[in-house]
Amino acid sequence: MRRLRKREGLTQAAMAARLSISPSYLNLIERNQRPLSARVVVQVVDRFDFDPRALEEDQAIGGIDGLARRFSNDRFADLAIDRDEVAEFLAAAPQAAAAFARLFDTMGNAREQAEEPLQAVRREIERWRNHFADLDAAAEALSDDLRLSRADIGSALAERLRDKHQLSLRILPQDVLQNAVRRLDLHARQLQLSEMLDPASRNFQVAMQLAQLEQREAIENLANSPQFGDDAARHFFESYLTGYFAAALLMPYSRFLRACEATGYDLQVLMRRFGVSFEQLAHRLTTLQRVGQRGLPFCMGRIDRAGQISKIIAGASGSTLLDGVDTCPLWIPHHAFERSGQWCVQAITLHESGAAPADWLTIARTVQGKLAEAQSRYVVILAVESRLAGDLAMARGVSLRGIDAQIIGTGCTSCHVGECRQRSLPPHGAKLRFDRVTHGVTAYRFGE
Repeated sequence: MRRLRKREGLTQAAMAARLSISPSYLNLIERNQRPLSARVVVQVVDRFDFDPRALEEDQAIGGIDGLARRFSNDRFADLAIDRDEVAEFLAAAPQAAAAFARLFDTMGNAREQAEEPLQAVRREIERWRNHFADLDAAAEALSDDLRLSRADIGSALAERLRDKHQLSLRILPQDVLQNAVRRLDLHARQLQLSEMLDPASRNFQVAMQLAQLEQREAIENLANSPQFGDDAARHFFESYLTGYFAAALLMPYSRFLRACEATGYDLQVLMRRFGVSFEQLAHRLTTLQRVGQRGLPFCMGRIDRAGQISKIIAGASGSTLLDGVDTCPLWIPHHAFERSGQWCVQAITLHESGAAPADWLTIARTVQGKLAEAQSRYVVILAVESRLAGDLAMARGVSLRGIDAQIIGTGCTSCHVGECRQRSLPPHGAKLRFDRVTHGVTAYRFGE
């Protein structure tokens, strides 16, 4: 309102008169001490040709959660910026907040610059809070049609390919497709899948193909974002949206959310009920942000044995768990590699989380690569704030009290937890203190 008034060159009294409100009320609105009512918004739109979508401009940086995640970076750890300060900054100076976010996003380290297409895609996913309403609605409508014709989702997907696209489904030996998992042969009118895919992956690949055939225009429109500086980022984002639609088709929004709430988000039950893998399920749980029908705000990630992070989806969680270059060795995902196929659950407190949430329930489990014979093995991590996890099936028997949680950092080089026996490196900006008696490092100090 203040920017609009200055753009028009009006005093508060003049603008208040045109909006049929008192100057004192306008003054309170401009100082963020009164809400902008629907009646006033209608008046602003009518009298000043104002686009009300501009009121959501803070969503371009992920709102309060997106800004809080940026301020939680270890570069600002000593400032102790809390969530209330972030909210005040965004409310009082949204343009300045957007400028800070843009500068932060474009002035990353060398690794971020080398991975710029992937970083750009991640920022775009966060801008949408990982919820694409039109794709969800289209997938839900298609899923309803498939369930009407056939109860078995795999058969229904194959029937859709045959009836609508005149494509048959064929499973080929590994030595024919080699490292490929899916191939569309238009000459033979076949969708060819590798015999090494398990049933969940097979259904997902067919759903991906349906997304490419039936939602190409919608996906391309979403991917034609000015946020992307090159075609590589745009293609990565299109691939992500294709997978998004496939997951939404296999786990249609309303039915999936009802099942989540009825089972206490029981991951084992959900995997079996919808015929999906843990990684597919974890992805889907980060998307439940439909207006008026929201699920819990999960985040998910994937790491390898070396602790390298190959996937991060924060969704609407505001999480900074996976924002560091490294991960904490005290965190349960590292132990999950030694407990292949088992559910590993741990309550954690993120040290120096800043404005981001600190207490989380984390769930980890190993997963294989795309093909059943693949040697690659990862751990998928799913997390939700501890304050929201009390009724979860996976939280049974786990204390969610902060005093019982494992304190972790975001990797040794950015973690300032003292007396950690697992530490391998000092934090940036710290110097070690050597104990001549024990011939070992006993502590570190800053600025010495």
